[in-house]
Amino acid sequence: MIRPDFAFFGQKDAQQSVVVKRLVKDLAFDTEILILPTVREESGLALSSRNAYLEDDERNAATVLYKSLKKAKEAFKSGERSGQRLAEIVKAVIDTEPRARLDYVSVSDADTLEPLERLDDRSALVALAVRIGKARLIDNVILNRKREQEHANV
Repeated sequence: MIRPDFAFFGQKDAQQSVVVKRLVKDLAFDTEILILPTVREESGLALSSRNAYLEDDERNAATVLYKSLKKAKEAFKSGERSGQRLAEIVKAVIDTEPRARLDYVSVSDADTLEPLERLDDRSALVALAVRIGKARLIDNVILNRKREQEHANV
């Protein structure tokens, strides 16, 4: 019923944003979807209402999500282009935190969410979900910086 001119989403919810962008396009809505950067605590933990479920020690443990994504980004910048290898890097970092239980890690095309075996010049999304205590936390990072800004303004 309501046809907004703009809709704003956070990068933390990247997969939801891709689906909404596709919906807007397929239904020919005249709405511009804008993706805003993930807001993080000083520790790197992405701000989320789910963080309220974390005890103090769990909140500290939850910093492993961002640490794992940073490691994947560093590996990409150093030349790693295997989607499987990047996912393994994320998993290895998550596995260092005993409180963290990995639900999934994916490496996919940032615009279509199709899994990527090999990264090329497209933007790639490394996304994960991790359970810590009662909370199921999600986070992600976009690889291929030269397209990062273009992806944010689609």
